[in-house]
Amino acid sequence: MADAWSSSSHWGAFRVSRATGEVTPRPGDPDPAPLLGNIAGAQRHRSRVARPSIRRRSAGRGYDAYEEVSWDDALDLAAAALRDTRERHGDSAIFGGSYGWASAGRFHHAQSQLHRFLSLGGGFTRSRNTYSVGASEVVLPHIVGRRAANGLLWQGTDWPVIAEHTDLIIAFGGLRPETMRVTPGGRATHTTLSHLSRSHARVVSISPLRDDVPADKGEWLPIRPGTDVALMFALAHQLVADGNADLDFLERCTVGGDRFLAEISDMPPGRAAEICGIAPGAIVDLARRMAAGRTLVTVSWSLQRARYGEQPLWAGIALAAVLGQIGLPGGGFGHGHGSTGGVGGGYLPYGLPTFPQVMNPVTDFIPVARIADLLLHPGEQFDYDGARHTYPDVKLVYWAGGNPFHHHQDLTRLRRAFQRPETVIVHEPFWTATARHADIVLPVTTTLERDDLGIGHGDTHLIAMQRAAEPYAEARDEYDIFAALAARLGYADAFTQGRSSEQWLRHLYDRWRAEPKKPFDQFWADGEMETPGRRDDTVLFADFRDGRPLDTPSGRIELFSSTVAGFGYEECPGHPVFLAPREDAYALVLICNQPGTRLHSQLDMGGFSQAAKRSGREPVRLHPADAAARGIADGDVVRLHNDHGSVLAGAVLSEDCMPGVAQLSTGAWWDASAPSVATCVHGNPNALTADIGTSRLAQGCTGQVTRVEITRFEGSPPPVKAYDPPVGS
Repeated sequence: MADAWSSSSHWGAFRVSRATGEVTPRPGDPDPAPLLGNIAGAQRHRSRVARPSIRRRSAGRGYDAYEEVSWDDALDLAAAALRDTRERHGDSAIFGGSYGWASAGRFHHAQSQLHRFLSLGGGFTRSRNTYSVGASEVVLPHIVGRRAANGLLWQGTDWPVIAEHTDLIIAFGGLRPETMRVTPGGRATHTTLSHLSRSHARVVSISPLRDDVPADKGEWLPIRPGTDVALMFALAHQLVADGNADLDFLERCTVGGDRFLAEISDMPPGRAAEICGIAPGAIVDLARRMAAGRTLVTVSWSLQRARYGEQPLWAGIALAAVLGQIGLPGGGFGHGHGSTGGVGGGYLPYGLPTFPQVMNPVTDFIPVARIADLLLHPGEQFDYDGARHTYPDVKLVYWAGGNPFHHHQDLTRLRRAFQRPETVIVHEPFWTATARHADIVLPVTTTLERDDLGIGHGDTHLIAMQRAAEPYAEARDEYDIFAALAARLGYADAFTQGRSSEQWLRHLYDRWRAEPKKPFDQFWADGEMETPGRRDDTVLFADFRDGRPLDTPSGRIELFSSTVAGFGYEECPGHPVFLAPREDAYALVLICNQPGTRLHSQLDMGGFSQAAKRSGREPVRLHPADAAARGIADGDVVRLHNDHGSVLAGAVLSEDCMPGVAQLSTGAWWDASAPSVATCVHGNPNALTADIGTSRLAQGCTGQVTRVEITRFEGSPPPVKAYDPPVGS
């Protein structure tokens, strides 16, 4: 028997000592994520949900205490609510939330478990796309076709190719080391930074934050948030002015190249400089450096999580098309390099061993970031990707494996929306804010408390995720919960197909198309298996450059899309445009980026996440000059506010933020325990963000940027109660 259990997470594979319970990185991982430091401290934390709990109805969801009940009683109540909702209101009255990363395991994947369960029961209203890349998932197929869009989003040109061929990386939104270590489904071997380190390429990080690029590889070009498109236009303008534009590529490989050249004629470097805050000479110099060698233009996921988020993607592709290197090794365009370890992280010529799904017979859906609109405005119409749809009247919300009170915008509005359904059922290991807005809370196991299979797209190994701890209190696996509910509702055999969890793992492994592979028992004893046939030599758009048409209407890159133009959206016409960010009375732009100390809100109570807190609250960074103008010192508790809400945070003074910009990462558990002081006393920036879509085209999340004022908090701040269970109080 090995001296440690193997397991995995979205931020990397790891081992758990059988003797001490210590969590250590997987041997052979050259750059393990420090987020592993959150796992051990969270496992038996006081915020765990110990037993099934029912809300004591009084003040409303989010305010009430809970009563613990037996599993039989809780399951009977949940089954009755599901049955009653379908009979009285129809299948579309059930919303299957389950948006979130949850466990890295491919069988105990909460969204897959819930969606299979609800689909077999008659169907459910679903969400479409993601908070991460909601604008990209809609606009990219119009520009480059669905096949290439998938390549941009989840594959990209591989890092070994970039390391060998690229001279210059123009990184709009940066290449952030912390997010490079995170991949949906996990990453056994983190190699991105090592490839970047051995590369001769220089990185120009165009971002309001200095540390959005590895310090030893990058140059920082600070830019005013929301003005990247103006800079892209000016760079393309300069390429044309210098005679460095590849007009032949534009003619052969794009539709609308002439329109784009006309559009950028009004954005010379001098005008862009006034908009972006970058000197005209720096723009001219950068354009000439781009033309001097093999250049990769990348746009981070962050830029499309803002109002008009479709435009940086469209303009970035257009800039790369003007340069003419699309489809060349190490050149062209990339989206998400630095946003996740999966982009540029290799390719597997087969699928992953995932829990099989069945067709959902309900056709109703919402763009994922329109959840509050769904609940607040049943029967109203909304625009999406050229069509008009209607919000169904949802009576029951079933959420498993996610925390919308982390990733959604305007949390006060979301709380109001969650008052409306008749029933809210939530599966959670922890008493998150989402659990506190449920009527029925069912405690589920964590990764360490169950067996599973761990692998991400392009991964080097399949990991045996071996149970390393007994379930906490009465926590159960999601699969067992849904099997018990399906039995009460009359379709247990259809859901389970007569298999236990262990039998499902063997079945998924045996039918997995990776060959050759070890016998299951040998794989499980070894703890991992190297993935056969993996490649890391992808050059995005190489086949297109060689003559294979894209699956766009024209077969070419559509810098002008007659399809999108026909939708008639002023804020997203059929070509890239610069739309200036809105100004308002609040002086500072707040960047709400991904945290470096945890994945989203997962394990916020863990040791690595807690070590970064200031006075027990999320740190907010601001430039020393902005702090001095407000009488703020390093370490002060401060109050951020705007028309949407207010939060308390701990001030960190740093010249890594450009003047006029503050930065507060997402993921601090929402704590509304002192509403007279602040909407959130813990520092969740989504108390401050606007609940509005990127445009009528994609309706994507816009939570990356908002405007605020910051003041020093006077007096004694209230305690943080985010982790205190609401049971029995």
